[in-house]
Amino acid sequence: QVSDHFDVFVSLSCHNCPDVVQALNLIAIYNPNATATMIDGAFFQDEVEERKIMAVPMVFQNGQHIGQGRMTLEEIVAKLDNNSAEKDAAAINAKAAFDVLVVGAGPAGGTSAIYAARKGIRTGMIAERFGGQVMDTMDIENFTSVQKTLGPKFATDMEAHIREYDVDIMNLQRVSKITGADQTTNGLVHLELENGATVESKTVILSTGARWRKMNVPGEDEYATRGVAYCPHCDGPLFKGKKVAVIGGGNSGVEAAIDLAGIVEHVTLIEFDTKLRADQVLQDKLNSLSNATVITHALSTEVVGDGSQVTGLKYKDRATDTEHTLELSGIFVQIGLLPNTDFLKGTVDLNTRGEIIIDERNETNVKGVFAAGDCTTVPYKQIIIATGEGAKAALSAFDYIIRNG
Repeated sequence: QVSDHFDVFVSLSCHNCPDVVQALNLIAIYNPNATATMIDGAFFQDEVEERKIMAVPMVFQNGQHIGQGRMTLEEIVAKLDNNSAEKDAAAINAKAAFDVLVVGAGPAGGTSAIYAARKGIRTGMIAERFGGQVMDTMDIENFTSVQKTLGPKFATDMEAHIREYDVDIMNLQRVSKITGADQTTNGLVHLELENGATVESKTVILSTGARWRKMNVPGEDEYATRGVAYCPHCDGPLFKGKKVAVIGGGNSGVEAAIDLAGIVEHVTLIEFDTKLRADQVLQDKLNSLSNATVITHALSTEVVGDGSQVTGLKYKDRATDTEHTLELSGIFVQIGLLPNTDFLKGTVDLNTRGEIIIDERNETNVKGVFAAGDCTTVPYKQIIIATGEGAKAALSAFDYIIRNG
């Protein structure tokens, strides 16, 4: 039973906000002493300024901040249950060994789980969040036979598809260590989770995806969600009438700048190279906007703030080596992705970019361990490619099981 009051700040263009609002509403409905209030940041600027809201969705419990970003009902309940980690660990430790264990629940992992389960073998999935990067994607218009869909809908449909099969889903879990199959492990791959649990499987498919790349400059972490943002669709409306910057001159950066220009007072795009890398049609659109400025050959050096929120951005002109400061309220970082493979260092071979090195059958250097999707060396990080790679990895894992008894 919960007897608390929850506030959730949202924006109408945020595709993650409805899930959080619905989850809190369900908590309030099933707990008579709990209440939930949704606050649209674009319409209640005084509330936004008072609580320094610069990212959505953002959730408060009895006035105390407890989280931001997309959260499912399961995730929120886990935050409210102090013993959830211990309960999860005990349940996972009791599980028998799997035939195929998928790590990650994006397009690659989801497809791997479906293909493995359809073979009638014992299939498990360790998922931090369903959908992965797809949850941060808006329009999808290049997935064959699906003329147009939205990222969150794609993820929801994929999860429903997975749950049609007998897949043991261990949600809200992260792997901390992996040990390959050998004589000391009885021919099974061992995985240790962050909650202390251990799980075993004949084969493992790593499909951990990627995350937003950071600038790695002073002030960035300090002001994350307080002016430094990574999703212009979600957080853009909070900066209505203000000055912002976008870091990155690729397609995602220029698209973000174009979108933000329709909301904010002024947007400045900062690009490290001497020219933008985005498609020419996007560059032409950006250059036609009266409230957009492009600065090239520039290196961002520091996020400036007043202790509570962003007030500016320092950058260095690479041609003259002079430093400048932009006065602004928001910084949207759009400089690519990093593979989620830090926990694999020293066990699975990675390239210089941190991607898992695989062969044409999705095999890694570790016996019994396969990999698929954006966390691997496969070029062109696309949803349709990730799903294909997930299918390949599952078929390869099945072949490995057959050949190794």
